[in-house]
Amino acid sequence: MNNQITKRSVVLMISLFMFSSLTFSQFDNTDFLRSIPSDGVKYLQAYVSPWANAFGAGLNGGWYNTAKPHKLGGFDITINASMGIVPTSAQTFDISKIGLSSAISGAGMASTVAGPKTDGPIISYTDKASGVILATFNAPQGVDWRYIPVPSAQVGVGLPFGTELKVRFVPKINIKDGNISLWGVGLVHSIMQYLPGEKTLPFDVSVFGGYTRLTANVPLSLPPGTPTNYTTFNLATSFKDQNLNVAVGALNISAIASLNLPVITFYGGLGYSKTKTFMKFEGNFPTPTLNTVVPTNPHAEYADNGVITGNKFPSMNIENFSGLRANVGFRIKLAVVTIHADYTRAQYNVITAGLGISIR
Repeated sequence: MNNQITKRSVVLMISLFMFSSLTFSQFDNTDFLRSIPSDGVKYLQAYVSPWANAFGAGLNGGWYNTAKPHKLGGFDITINASMGIVPTSAQTFDISKIGLSSAISGAGMASTVAGPKTDGPIISYTDKASGVILATFNAPQGVDWRYIPVPSAQVGVGLPFGTELKVRFVPKINIKDGNISLWGVGLVHSIMQYLPGEKTLPFDVSVFGGYTRLTANVPLSLPPGTPTNYTTFNLATSFKDQNLNVAVGALNISAIASLNLPVITFYGGLGYSKTKTFMKFEGNFPTPTLNTVVPTNPHAEYADNGVITGNKFPSMNIENFSGLRANVGFRIKLAVVTIHADYTRAQYNVITAGLGISIR
């Protein structure tokens, strides 16, 4: 029975990872990169931040389902599925307030990746010296999806002095042309052990600290426009290796408590959380450049001097939300099998459910 449960849990976890990778790869329209690199980066950060925040919030979920650490040598193996929820206020943003340069014209509200599937305002990229418009495009649509799943597998091992070590690890999973992986480490330390008569009390109190890091490689597709005038770059091969490397880190420091009854345990935590996302481009990205060979006919074209390599884009560090988080949940234990679920209230709320095997 336990083997069957474990197999189903692994299948669920891999399925969720596949969905997570696909959600990060919903950048079918990346025309906003056909501009000054710093403007493309600013737009990307505004566009993707809600999903990055929800990923970070989900990474901070599922660390604990009781405040009682394992006894020395005790252990558990747990599969979690957390879901970060993007608030409705983060589904759109004002283009004029993200710090774009004067070469970009366009105003109004645009969808973030989590927002509605409607075209945003028309954006133009203009050569300021000549006034020639080099590119015009709609702000990309959102995908109208606010719920970001973040699966994890973790092991908890009882250590001396009322302490438990928790380790998360999911090896790199290749999905289409991208990949995704995860690791994390945490510690639970009992406060109850310092109180007289603690073994007679039905509840436990501990402190917890944990850090999780998710990395993903997301393929992008930004083909050259027309007309083209390449001599160094090959239209068929030079733009096939465009990627976005993403790393999301999440820190959770909490005081946790649980009420332990024969079959069911009620638990909760109050603490501080912080997440951060780093992104960088790889590959060659075609941007329009001004052709003035014929002075009477200046026009935009795609040529060698308009190709931007990934390392020429500014670094993207998204300082996601930080602040208080509070969660409540329950765990049911049947022999060595545990089932748990909890809800976390924070700037980005999280729902978590999990299944595990726990001994001692």
